[in-house]
Amino acid sequence: MKAIRFEHVSKQFPRNPRPSVDDCSLEVGAGEFVVLLGPSGCGKTTLLKMVNRLYEPTGGRIFIDDTEIRQLPVTELRRQIGYVIQQTGLFPHMTVAQNIAVVPSLLGWDRRKTDARIDELLTLIDLPPAEYRDRYPAQLSGGQQQRIGLARALAADPGVILMDEPFSAIDAITRETLQDEMIRLQRKVRKTILFVTHDVEEALRLADRIVVMRAGKIVQYDTPFAILTHPADEFVYDLLGAEDIVRQLSLLRVESAMGDLPAGYHLNGEPTIGTLDDLRHALSTLLRTGAPALTVLEDDRAVGVITLDQIRASARAEARA
Repeated sequence: MKAIRFEHVSKQFPRNPRPSVDDCSLEVGAGEFVVLLGPSGCGKTTLLKMVNRLYEPTGGRIFIDDTEIRQLPVTELRRQIGYVIQQTGLFPHMTVAQNIAVVPSLLGWDRRKTDARIDELLTLIDLPPAEYRDRYPAQLSGGQQQRIGLARALAADPGVILMDEPFSAIDAITRETLQDEMIRLQRKVRKTILFVTHDVEEALRLADRIVVMRAGKIVQYDTPFAILTHPADEFVYDLLGAEDIVRQLSLLRVESAMGDLPAGYHLNGEPTIGTLDDLRHALSTLLRTGAPALTVLEDDRAVGVITLDQIRASARAEARA
């Protein structure tokens, strides 16, 4: 895992009246999932693309750990950074296995090591190797293509992953599934991730911290709950819909609020919810079913229960914290 540090970074494109990125300073901690959020044209993608030097800063410096990125050859820098884009960028004439193997091949990995890594990653993203290794991108759904794009970014085990609106072209149901997959994967691999989106719900769901940008500047940088409950100004308040109390529940996981299973408990048709689901989903399920409690599952095994009182208590405790 590696940290990313921006020191007074700016980017001025020729013939543009103002900088696309204007004196931005922030630090992304090692293993953090940080989302760049803001309206179109705010500078979030430009800031992201300066990390792997697709754009060069016109001012300031960017560090990965303690190394200023311009001290490294561009090819060496990019091989240390995973990159996932909206259009997946898969090579259509290559199989799934060949696409994933692109960077390991450039790094000179032997065949056995590369094949083992391909199978490991396909298993990690829930696409069985025997079934998907020899398929071509055109034989995959949009969601499957994005998973392969993520696997390719992870192939050489980089410390940093850059993701530029990777789910924006996917339908809503598949998008939510991919977000769930992203949460699960990050718990396993703990990469330093910089993720661009203009979707507030996506940012709140995925981020450890959110960078809110406007007109090239950083307006606020904090945890989702802190931004939602203490927006820096009216722009942030309106962007995130900070008046929505129920939205705040989407930031809290069921596992953080659930209680222990009663003694002698056996699952017998009661409504259920997962440990990684959020409290807004839990509240909705309780209201829809009229059940006094939901059974909390992890890997299809009952591990706890959650009630309306526990949801209320968790929200109050988080607000006090």
